[in-house]
Amino acid sequence: MATIRRVLCPVDLSDTSQHAIEHAVAIARWYHASLTALHVYTPLFVPVPGLPWPEDRTCDSELARVRQETLACCAGAGAERADVIVDVGTPAGRILERAAALPADLIVMGTNGASGFEHLILGSVAEKVLRKAPCPVLTVPPRAHATSTLPFEQILCAVDFSDSSLAGLDLAASLARESRASLTLLHVIEWPWTEPPAPAVDALPGEHAAALMEYRRYLETSVRHRLEDLARDQTIHQSAPSTRVAHGKPYVEILRTAGEVSADLIVMGVRGRNAADLVVFGSTTNQTVRHASCPVLTLRR
Repeated sequence: MATIRRVLCPVDLSDTSQHAIEHAVAIARWYHASLTALHVYTPLFVPVPGLPWPEDRTCDSELARVRQETLACCAGAGAERADVIVDVGTPAGRILERAAALPADLIVMGTNGASGFEHLILGSVAEKVLRKAPCPVLTVPPRAHATSTLPFEQILCAVDFSDSSLAGLDLAASLARESRASLTLLHVIEWPWTEPPAPAVDALPGEHAAALMEYRRYLETSVRHRLEDLARDQTIHQSAPSTRVAHGKPYVEILRTAGEVSADLIVMGVRGRNAADLVVFGSTTNQTVRHASCPVLTLRR
């Protein structure tokens, strides 16, 4: 069963990070977890490559100011108690270091903010945190683009039956129970060609068309049975999940289904860090995070 004891929320003092910390506060409250708000202060000067940041050159009054603003950000999100840390350095590196040192069970961060987070989704911060974080990462879109609510009412979990997606399902079911949300399990069958539209089987020789359609029916039936078996698992069954099977490009179908069920949260497992897995990350996870109008929770195994 998924357990969250420590939540880390990077805060850049933008409206986007305010939106993210609201989610962090809610999740920490559900799990009775501790919450740490992290502001990474990046000085204007550039240190010598390979050497540590010269923190003694950082203005103490400036650090005190951002600390107070971070505390105010937490209070504005309804945090009764939160540890506030101000680090000096580059955002991605400091976030990963703090996540490992706490250690954090979950990182919650906005996807478009100011200063070091200005190009989060398209830049190196998102890639490094999402790919290298030692724990799950919840990315929260800007409030202006969001269609989700708190507490979560509809959670969509993408399942490809890999170890990472099954771990994601465990966490999705736990969140569904804590927030009393409905849970939908989705598997996307990806064909060699782009769908929709469906393959033009009429153009194929009769026996080939029949074999193709039979294989398609077999594959879909097999997937449905596997999803239903997962839904009957004792820990998952408590969330009363529904199941769906879609055909097409995974991230397209994940986003389309999220819209259909009015998802407040998308949960998906991310595989390891070899070359093939990074292709999967780029084509599915990154595209989902980039275009989702609700938070996306990624879990890497």
